[in-house]
Amino acid sequence: MSFSGASERSVPATKIEITVSCRNLLDLDTFSKSDPMVVLYTQSRASQEWREFGRTEVIDNTLNPDFVRKFVLDYFFEEKQNLRFDVYNVDSKTNISKPDFLGQAFLALGEVIGGQGSRVERPLTGVPGKKCGTILLTAEELSNCRDIATMQLCANKLDKKDFFGKSDPFLVFYRSNEDGTTVKIDVYDWDRDGSHDFIGEFTTSYRELSKAQNQFTVYEVLNPRKKCKKKKYVNSGTVTLLSFSVDSEFTFVDYIKGGTQLNFTVAIDFTASNGNPLQPTSLHYMSPYQLSAYAMALKAVGEIIQDYDSDKLFPAYGFGAKLPPEGRISHQFPLNNNDEDPNCVGIEGVLESYFQSLRTVQLYGPTYFAPVINQVARAAAKISDGSQYYVLLIITDGVISDMTQTKEAIVSASSLPMSIIIVGVGPAMFEAMEELDGDDVRVSSRGRYAERDIVQFVPFRDYVDRSGNQVLSMARLAKDVLAEIPEQLLSYMRTRDIQPRPPPPATTSPTPAPEHP
Repeated sequence: MSFSGASERSVPATKIEITVSCRNLLDLDTFSKSDPMVVLYTQSRASQEWREFGRTEVIDNTLNPDFVRKFVLDYFFEEKQNLRFDVYNVDSKTNISKPDFLGQAFLALGEVIGGQGSRVERPLTGVPGKKCGTILLTAEELSNCRDIATMQLCANKLDKKDFFGKSDPFLVFYRSNEDGTTVKIDVYDWDRDGSHDFIGEFTTSYRELSKAQNQFTVYEVLNPRKKCKKKKYVNSGTVTLLSFSVDSEFTFVDYIKGGTQLNFTVAIDFTASNGNPLQPTSLHYMSPYQLSAYAMALKAVGEIIQDYDSDKLFPAYGFGAKLPPEGRISHQFPLNNNDEDPNCVGIEGVLESYFQSLRTVQLYGPTYFAPVINQVARAAAKISDGSQYYVLLIITDGVISDMTQTKEAIVSASSLPMSIIIVGVGPAMFEAMEELDGDDVRVSSRGRYAERDIVQFVPFRDYVDRSGNQVLSMARLAKDVLAEIPEQLLSYMRTRDIQPRPPPPATTSPTPAPEHP
């Protein structure tokens, strides 16, 4: 008989602790230095209003404070969590209810976590004509013990509790004190009606269990009631610990803090079914008053992922268009019209190149996904050490014309550090896209199944806010399409037994630019 046990997986909100320091603050006191305090504000996703979250303590007479009081925030990778840090000089000698303003900084929580070693330094602004100094923020994940203990045990000569057969034993583990060093284990005989019969118990400790890595450990199972009644009672059998191992379960934040970069690539559908970009009925229509569904999807996803890419250079492609001057059909053309370097600077650079392409190319067809998936896969295949993870966003309006090739590309890419997000825009039915999203049935090609589920598909129309609030529409979309990325990254790291690197020291040089597709 053998037993094995492991902790159950749960996904609560990740708690992040923010440590705050400031350097070279303004000195507003006449006979001493400023007495600084930092107030943190968070922004409501719906109303965009700023609300006070908390305050640090006041540190007297310093321009370079290191605050002891920390801010603990719930972190969600798939949401843009905007933060505002206001710094004040709180001089009790004057009026504590009206502190002097020393400056402020705006940034997203993802920028702190995605910074080198989960640290960022930002200039303080807001006092005209003055250099306000800087604010330094460090993020640390708060978590319970991540160790998973796996053990194998066997039992011998346990008391027989069943009349017509042998016992059906099982173990119940108890932690008998708060630090978990002492462990009490009860042995029961299982009964179908739930009235399980107690066989006996024994105690051990974490230290004693860990010795099983080198030697077997035998425990006597004792029944206190029998021991009191029978003078010749020895035990109710034995349990032998055959093996004991401990593995650490790493988190998404561990990898990001250790330097793993998310490399973001965009592919946009330029097929004729989108309609003439000059007409308001087109899905690509560039209205002076609001963003198209394509632009909203790109901005919603990109503005979150860019916080985890240190160089902010994003390859961006189009597919399904005729290119000037000769009218060549392309399913993988750089939006910036630079075949040697398809990188755009920031999400705003991607949007600018997208709008420029709409003015110069001819929408045509058909809709091919495989070329751009294979392009990103080639780049991902060159880096397998866990330092880079690739995310491809495909925005499309219609039916895939190369379904067989696309399935083959996805199956091949599923063994690489790569995820694919597909956003469907417009009123089309997207049954084929649902097939690529392997939540129910894993994608397969030629009898070969995808190693991991790496595709997430959503129709944009499901996330449009009825009141016309584009900010809310984008937040809803990003929350759904990005929610699976952390677990997909972790699944790749686990299957390859890649552990996160230790965070780099604060003085190290920036991470080298990754290889882009």
